[in-house]
Amino acid sequence: MNRHAIWAIYRFEMARTGRTLLQSIAAPVISTSLYFIVFGAAIGARMEQIDGVSYGAFLVPGLIMLAVLTESISNASFGIYMPRYSGTIYEVLSAPVSFVEIVLGYVGAAATKSVILGTIMLLTARLFVDFTILHPFWMAGFLVLTSVTFALFGFIIGIWAQGFERLQIVPMMIVTPLAFLGGSFYSISMLPPFWQQVTLFNPVVYLVSGFRWSFYGSADVAVAISFGMTCLFLAGCLLVVWAIFRTGYRLWP
Repeated sequence: MNRHAIWAIYRFEMARTGRTLLQSIAAPVISTSLYFIVFGAAIGARMEQIDGVSYGAFLVPGLIMLAVLTESISNASFGIYMPRYSGTIYEVLSAPVSFVEIVLGYVGAAATKSVILGTIMLLTARLFVDFTILHPFWMAGFLVLTSVTFALFGFIIGIWAQGFERLQIVPMMIVTPLAFLGGSFYSISMLPPFWQQVTLFNPVVYLVSGFRWSFYGSADVAVAISFGMTCLFLAGCLLVVWAIFRTGYRLWP
């Protein structure tokens, strides 16, 4: 394992975040804070509790997960797309660096950014609502697992995309709607029985449900199923990444 290569890629990607703090950290935190103010403080004060939790507190896990998975995809896809766009990816591919080390560098940096962002949002949420974390180790585990999984998914999008418009189409047209319909703002038990069953085909439901369980001990889906589905999606992304480097799909001209 070439640790120097992994560290070089990782450090370069993290340095890029330092140069774009307003876009990478400040913008997501501010936008999520607005959700807390509008839905948590203003509207939440007039809504009934959900599973024994105030609506403002109920929103915290969903909003953090929404931001984390969105930023994981964005950071990883942009991180690998720009070297392809500028042509510097060929220098990396020509170097004595394995595909595992390349993925660890890019995906590791994207996941680290998302974990940092999620932690900042967790601290920011304290300014607006009171909440508890019953299972802090599980909470940290779901946060890291989600960050890594969707960073891998973003890595795949960054290789697949042939332009900036394609780089945004999957997050905007697919991931964001799934996130909003995945129980971020409500419990799926509030839906009619038919739509509850339909919603279970949404993979984001399992992420949000497992993460919310780590806070309050209640979830729409059993935590074991949530963890298993997340690991299954992670395995699928790993398989696709392996196939990309095995075949050279859109890596070479």
